[in-house]
Amino acid sequence: MARWQRAVGLTAVFLALVTVSILLTINAIWLYRLDIGWLHISRTVGMSASRLMHNYGQMLAYLELPWVTDLNMSDFPTSFTGMIHFHDVKTLFLVNNLVFIVTVAPAWLYLRQLKREAAEWRLLRPVTVAAVVPMVLAACMAINFQGFFVTFHEVLFRNNDWLFDPDLDPVITALPDTFFLHCFVLAFLLFEAGLGWLYWRGRQAIKRA
Repeated sequence: MARWQRAVGLTAVFLALVTVSILLTINAIWLYRLDIGWLHISRTVGMSASRLMHNYGQMLAYLELPWVTDLNMSDFPTSFTGMIHFHDVKTLFLVNNLVFIVTVAPAWLYLRQLKREAAEWRLLRPVTVAAVVPMVLAACMAINFQGFFVTFHEVLFRNNDWLFDPDLDPVITALPDTFFLHCFVLAFLLFEAGLGWLYWRGRQAIKRA
């Protein structure tokens, strides 16, 4: 396998791993259901858990499905700036899903080729380096999650529409910062688990050799 082929294949593997981690986190509806109880969201909002989950499902449908063009949550009105932010988030989610669809096949083909060539050991160094990134980000979150959260939004969004006013966008009261912290933790764990699997495959290749 040529060097450029390895570079393209490895890039596809990492992009597929990042995007699938994000995709699984976005669709971790069970996490929000647990946080409703853990974070007492029902009591804070004054709404039943089942009603919250209904609105959460409506929000996810808008954010993830290209053919859903209007955000209509049954119990949470949305301001003009709130709609702009939700639209920006929808765009990012759809781009993430597209990148996953585009990279998953090349990533699988690359891993299969490495196995055929008994060259899975090549995964060890890049996987070890990549594993450091989530650890650094997790350390930043542990030190100052609010600062990390603000920086995250400033990097991804071109405006301040993500700064919701609870009076205009009451949905923000149903999405506390701690819930987003749990989402970040889950995404990092999924990514690290994927890297761990790749590292294990590399070590097994060395043992077989």
